[in-house]
Amino acid sequence: MQPIGGSELAFVVDLLAETLPRVARIAAFIAVGVFLANVAVALGAVEYVAALSRYLTDPANLPREVGTAILTTAASTTAGYGMLAEFRESGMLDDRATLVAVTINTFFGFVQHVFTFYVPVLIPILGLEVGVTYVGARAAIALGITLLGVVAGGLLLSERNVDPTASVDAEFDEGTDRTLREAVEHAWDRTRPKLLRIVPRLAVIYVLVTALVRVTDPESLTAAADPLANLIGLPGAAIPVIAVFALDTTTGALTIAPLIGAAFTPREAVATMLVGGIVSFAVSTFKRSIPFQYGIWGPSFGSKVIAVNTAMKVGFIGLALVVLLGT
Repeated sequence: MQPIGGSELAFVVDLLAETLPRVARIAAFIAVGVFLANVAVALGAVEYVAALSRYLTDPANLPREVGTAILTTAASTTAGYGMLAEFRESGMLDDRATLVAVTINTFFGFVQHVFTFYVPVLIPILGLEVGVTYVGARAAIALGITLLGVVAGGLLLSERNVDPTASVDAEFDEGTDRTLREAVEHAWDRTRPKLLRIVPRLAVIYVLVTALVRVTDPESLTAAADPLANLIGLPGAAIPVIAVFALDTTTGALTIAPLIGAAFTPREAVATMLVGGIVSFAVSTFKRSIPFQYGIWGPSFGSKVIAVNTAMKVGFIGLALVVLLGT
């Protein structure tokens, strides 16, 4: 067995330096989500929070407790997904019901970025007209996916898909009233084994995917921008903008902003950025979604979540492009 050379060792060290902090951050959010789900159930707080989201969960034939995870997604997508994973493992949701809940999550995952990125960063770069139109289009896409999830739940789910009587902590629910300390301790006892199962899997997949990114250059996926832009009928200047936008949203916005009014009409600029979003989604799926979803759900169900998310986002972005360029 040959010893590892200096370049190989540097590659491994750099790889771990990039992936381990990301894994630690995601693991922390997952821990928060699962832990809060257990604490909320133990203290009965789920009933109060779930009442706020009943207008989504009731028409979708989902238990009201699932609304806790949906609303949590507005603060942290990772924590929201962690709570959904807990509900699925407890038997409250089967796979179909979980996919419906993940779809409904979409708009709430978008909301958290409105005040942290879209309003303070993107709109000032793009200007009021293009910025508000683009953010409005993204909001409409996310809301459309969420409403489709509600409709799908109403049509596809029944009592066999959900178990409203199940609990993430059924044994604890059978006991008498507990103190806050007892609830917290019991919640942590239930959270710890799940973290011991999820985090190692998450770490391994993140390291493998990041290593693959380093040696295969997934940026080649942006080559899809050329035929896609031509098919839609965007200006030739859209090709490099889409390529940049697909790799970094802020840089893409900075690239297209001075071209608005010259090479692009406002609608063409928004359409170009949406096409960049499609290509960006392909890149981010490979670099981030696969490790994250596989870490949360495992490869089998994680692939289903990725497939549903991809189909919904690409489909609704395509519909938005028709509306923008066809009117």
